[in-house]
Amino acid sequence: MLAETICSAVSAAGLGIAAVTAWRKRFLAATRIAAYSLVPIALVLTGIVDWVAGIAFKPSVWLGFGLLAVAWLLFMTTRAIERRGGGTRKERRAAARAAQGEAVAPAAAAPSLGAGSQGTRAQPKAKSRQQSAAPGEDFSDIEAILKKHGI
Repeated sequence: MLAETICSAVSAAGLGIAAVTAWRKRFLAATRIAAYSLVPIALVLTGIVDWVAGIAFKPSVWLGFGLLAVAWLLFMTTRAIERRGGGTRKERRAAARAAQGEAVAPAAAAPSLGAGSQGTRAQPKAKSRQQSAAPGEDFSDIEAILKKHGI
């Protein structure tokens, strides 16, 4: 009841200010003030003011908002733990097994290619091939980018 009275008074005052503004020949500003002054009474007539007042003063509504906040907090905590931990226990074990299978010798400069007697002998040849092929590939990529930009 009090909210409706206050909203009606605010609307009446706003319409009065709009009338004075229109009397001063500022019709655009008067129309804008009239539009703003009609909003409070429109909210009362649609029932939104009663709804908001009902929400604000009921403890059960605030308890519901609190439970929503707790649910959201639990959800976000589990997501953060899942991202940090790497998923389920099975996924972590599979990742640990994969990491052990791809282990690198402590003194090696590059990862070993597998268990074989030719593993260390084949590496220098592969490095020389990569070094001779790499500059051409790098420059072709750069040339393609330059051509794309018209340089």
